[in-house]
Amino acid sequence: MTLGFAILGAGRIGQAHARAISATPGASFVALAEPFQQAADDMAARYGCDLRTIDEIASSDDVQAVAICTPTDTHADLIEKFARAGKAIFCEKPVDLSAERVKQALATVEETGAKLMVGFNRRFDPDFMSVKAAIDTGTIGDVEMVVITSRDPGPPPASYIKVSGGIFRDMTIHDFDMARWLLGEEPVTVMAQGSVLVDPEIGDLGDFDSVNVILKTASGKQCVITNSRRATYGYDQRIEVHGSEGMAAAANRHESTVEVAGTGGYGRPPLLNFFMDRYAAAYANEIAAFVAAVNEGAALPTTGEDGLKALQLADAALESARSGKAVSLA
Repeated sequence: MTLGFAILGAGRIGQAHARAISATPGASFVALAEPFQQAADDMAARYGCDLRTIDEIASSDDVQAVAICTPTDTHADLIEKFARAGKAIFCEKPVDLSAERVKQALATVEETGAKLMVGFNRRFDPDFMSVKAAIDTGTIGDVEMVVITSRDPGPPPASYIKVSGGIFRDMTIHDFDMARWLLGEEPVTVMAQGSVLVDPEIGDLGDFDSVNVILKTASGKQCVITNSRRATYGYDQRIEVHGSEGMAAAANRHESTVEVAGTGGYGRPPLLNFFMDRYAAAYANEIAAFVAAVNEGAALPTTGEDGLKALQLADAALESARSGKAVSLA
């Protein structure tokens, strides 16, 4: 079966999914909905897809799945619309910035029996998947501690900060999902601290740009997450999992593996400096996993419930950072 896709939104993430869909066996990029004509025309010319309205896509027989790549405040409404239209749904995170609104959308998904996958692409990164395999095979024994480092090369513009929901819901939410995936247990307490060290305007907007979070599960497993909106040396993405029998870690990706040594020491190429480059394989893998699950009638690897739980952790982290106290999720 070939799964006919429509993409909603031709921005950066829409372009990433267009590449992935077009390269995935069993998938076909059929239609695009995009309000900005130039962006719509450019993507249609590149991929040969039709330009349609969202309502036209909902009623299109040749579209079986949609990829929602629109602004966050549209996600929940679109999920409900396409669930009722009988389409399989891939939605970028988060489903919404309100946990209650997410629950409403998930209730519609359950009521209609629709398939919904939320785009936590880092689970599909080849290096991180290898770390997870070391956990699942018992190679490092029982997981005891996880350390996740995620630092952006520079902060987004103020216009984005205003609508992002804040660093915990926008940036750390990926790490909350990774923490749940790697720990294998749900965190029950969250302790977070936040500072403004990069750009005072971010603080003026009520957000942080530098945060640390400690998650703890009921059995005592811990995860430490460190985030910054500034890494002068590139896009810093690392994880380490310490277990009872060993450790598994994934280091940063550089532009190449070449090292040059001399009397002045060792030199290495810089880190990949943009998430679209660093996670190109992950975006491709997650779309392939979505297509395979829908075509084979299998369970989806990341669900709306995963999206809800990551958002609840983000909400708890914000509460903790503001109050200076640990927050219980019990």
